[in-house]
Amino acid sequence: MRRPLPVPMLAAVLLLAAAALALLGVCIGSAGFDGWAQLERLVHGDGIAQQIVLQIRLPRTLGAWLTGALLGLGGALAQGLLRNPLADPYLLGSASGASLGVALLLAALSLWPAVPTASGAGGVATGLADSVAIGWAARLGLTGAAFIGALTAALLTLALARGVQQTLRLLLAGVVVGMVLGAAASWLMLWLPPIMRTMQGFMLGSTAFIGWPSSALLGATLLICLLPAWVLARALDALTLGENTALSLGLPLARVRAALIGVLALATGAAVAQAGLIAFVGLAAPHLARTLARPTHRALTLLATLLGGALLLAADVLARTLLAPRELPVGVLTALIGGGYLLWLMRAKDRS
Repeated sequence: MRRPLPVPMLAAVLLLAAAALALLGVCIGSAGFDGWAQLERLVHGDGIAQQIVLQIRLPRTLGAWLTGALLGLGGALAQGLLRNPLADPYLLGSASGASLGVALLLAALSLWPAVPTASGAGGVATGLADSVAIGWAARLGLTGAAFIGALTAALLTLALARGVQQTLRLLLAGVVVGMVLGAAASWLMLWLPPIMRTMQGFMLGSTAFIGWPSSALLGATLLICLLPAWVLARALDALTLGENTALSLGLPLARVRAALIGVLALATGAAVAQAGLIAFVGLAAPHLARTLARPTHRALTLLATLLGGALLLAADVLARTLLAPRELPVGVLTALIGGGYLLWLMRAKDRS
């Protein structure tokens, strides 16, 4: 039987791997790997190289790691909360809610009438109102629509589950909300074919449009989510012994579940809003952490966060290099890699 790795050693290895992948990601452009050419130009003060490396590649690379870290953290919390190793961060219907939010915004923009050309005060007032409304929609953006949709889906799931007291009811409510909101998003795509291309890009997942503002938002969200996850990790350890045992230890289950669901919804909503729907990272990262280290939940939250970041960063690098100068959707690549890993894990367990 393989001896589990010490948690500090594994964390250090994951940080080094993330640094190496980040350096590799900075060296990959639209035409594939260009070696150190752009970095050399950057050192010599080339303005174009500075724009390419500092404003495009570096924030994208950092954003990919942060997105994966949020998904890995969300997966660890979801599996611990439901005591189910197959739970993923999208269990509250947040993925379908984000898709519906994006679809509704695109539908509103495609159906919004052009600024009227009617004469008179009424026409001017109507045109001004339309311009203001379109301006607000542009400021909201797909990111804001996805985040609002994800949080709305989580709140709807909580309402249907009548709180957080029963995990089975919560899981079933999340499945129902996900199916209904996903069907609504699909219906909008069929009803308005012009939005289908943008929706497909969102649903396949991509880190191509992550800039410095998005990276800053993802980083702040990760810091906000890590603190309560770290504090509540001992409660998850107690919950693995069963609800009755946790209650006998004085654990306030309702408040703990509510806090964990809030952290889960925030982490998932932020990740989906910035990068779209990326599969299997949140499911595979906690599995890998348990396989490598057999940690408690306090260590698991840290390792799953680091593993999620490294997994998505590696997938992003592969997505940019496999078919360069064309780029694969990173969500497709993570689904293929994650599905292959889970199939291998099932076969390994069957043999053992």
